[in-house]
Amino acid sequence: MAEVDAVQPNGTPAWIDLGTPDLDRAMQFYGAVFGWEFDVGPEETGRYTMCLLRGREVAALMPNHDPGATEFWWNVYFATDDVAGTVSKAEAADGHVITPPMDVMDKGRMAILSDPVGGQFGLWHGNRHVGARLVNEPNTLLRNDLVTPNPGPAREFYPKVFDFSLDSDGYLGEDDFTFLRRPDGHEIGGILGDPSAPASSWGTLFMVEDADATARRAADAGGVVQPPYDMAYGRIAEIKDPFGTPFTIGAAKTG
Repeated sequence: MAEVDAVQPNGTPAWIDLGTPDLDRAMQFYGAVFGWEFDVGPEETGRYTMCLLRGREVAALMPNHDPGATEFWWNVYFATDDVAGTVSKAEAADGHVITPPMDVMDKGRMAILSDPVGGQFGLWHGNRHVGARLVNEPNTLLRNDLVTPNPGPAREFYPKVFDFSLDSDGYLGEDDFTFLRRPDGHEIGGILGDPSAPASSWGTLFMVEDADATARRAADAGGVVQPPYDMAYGRIAEIKDPFGTPFTIGAAKTG
């Protein structure tokens, strides 16, 4: 269990949110799967809705008002103490700016970028909102990994932007996987080279106590669930919510 009450170190996945075509339906689904409660924001903030566990923010949902949108995904925001400076590093490393640095009221400062292979991510400099206040425990964010058919440029990009080190220790067998570590050695996620991936995207994995039970709840709530399976670190399942938003759940190996 990790309770977060201060700004995370640079490069740490600090926040996640999801734009969805039906906010009420999304709250029903994620509430059933993870036991979250919700604090729906006012119209002037676009009904930006905090997802709460034990009264602490773990993620956010918001309406996506684009009638032409057909794909939805969890956005990951990496902590930075200098949004503009990190944007400059990203541009120098062949990244692209989608949303320039901007203040979010008194909550913090953000930007949206894409890496050289098209993986989209955000930056977050917390003020009154430091980001997720519970992580690494059941029904909260555990990790984020970039899946891409072209991992080489991504493995060059992220160390330049966040001073990550790369670690390919072979823990995942033959998979083309590289761990990303902060300068203090803390693992923040990884990059998976997958030639079959249709595009590059950052995935979101939520920790759960029981992958099979959580997968059943997701299916009962209207999600599309791939059968859970065992891997090196535990048991995981890949899920899509009722609008096709992909995410992964994982339960740690016991015994």
